[in-house]
Amino acid sequence: MGGKEKVAVIGSGNWGSAIARLAGLNVSKHTDVFEDSKVPIWVFEEDFEGKKLTEVINESHENKKYLPGIQLPENVVAIPDIVEAVKDATALVFVMPHQFLAKTLDMLEGKVSKDAKAITLIKGVDVKGADIHIFADVIEQRLGISTSALSGANIANEVAKDTFSETTIGYRTEEDGKLWQKLFQTPNFRVQLIDDVAGVSLCGALKNIVAVAAGFVDGLGYGDNSKAAIMRIGLLEMKHFCQEFFEDVKEESFLQESAGIADVITSCLGGRNKRVAEAFVKEKKPFDVLEKEMLKGQKLQGIHTAKDIHIFLKEKDRLGAYPLFDKVYQISWEDLPVEKLTEGL
Repeated sequence: MGGKEKVAVIGSGNWGSAIARLAGLNVSKHTDVFEDSKVPIWVFEEDFEGKKLTEVINESHENKKYLPGIQLPENVVAIPDIVEAVKDATALVFVMPHQFLAKTLDMLEGKVSKDAKAITLIKGVDVKGADIHIFADVIEQRLGISTSALSGANIANEVAKDTFSETTIGYRTEEDGKLWQKLFQTPNFRVQLIDDVAGVSLCGALKNIVAVAAGFVDGLGYGDNSKAAIMRIGLLEMKHFCQEFFEDVKEESFLQESAGIADVITSCLGGRNKRVAEAFVKEKKPFDVLEKEMLKGQKLQGIHTAKDIHIFLKEKDRLGAYPLFDKVYQISWEDLPVEKLTEGL
């Protein structure tokens, strides 16, 4: 291997497949840095049209369930055994719904080289009562490896089609940041670097709550003024929350980086949380039913993050300090009429 980095992607949904595509292309481009023969992608095995999903991906070089119509490089290889997928890997990319991370780390503990490093693309926060942690810290603590974070205005299907977009990496060290930038950046996928793992991680989690609120507004038919107001209020609550509960979060993460303002905008215009929340108002079906009907196996995140943040704020005796976050929680989980969304904002 000659000291080259060996990449493994842990997760193979819509975003995981899009990111594995970029990684596969870039390890072949930067053979001075990366071992390019194979990029293993861990796939939670399931059946798709009568075949195992790993077989479908490896035979067709396409994740027909989660990223249909997009060719994956031939060096991206689907593997159903997570320990095999990460064997000898030095650069781990975590990209899965946050609900699955704890079980995944249980399987990986003690199986990953201490010389490895990781990056998380997972949206959400880990809350246990009055304790809140970003997932980069959770991974770092469990596996004992330096963990950065990537988040931005990145709707996976658009990134997979190579339309112009940006993202932000919050790095632990500049050296780590530059390595991850080399793994993901292409002429049409611009990667910005910032020394702010917490800010990038938290923006990626909290914007999903704001996107649910934007979906409620669209479902109610309130129009663009209302949605712009929700975005502004939501971005401010994100910023204030980060600065109240986390040290050293950088001001520029919110207004200058893709992870901040840009991700709020794209998530409120077209992301999955917005779309499902809009359907919740119009179709009057429960979220779990809509998730199954609309997301084809993907997970809805915003309502679960709203619940996590509610639990945390309640423990901290700070309910009422973040009225938009409170309203999204109450509408999603306590049957508050959606028409009350804007009261008291």
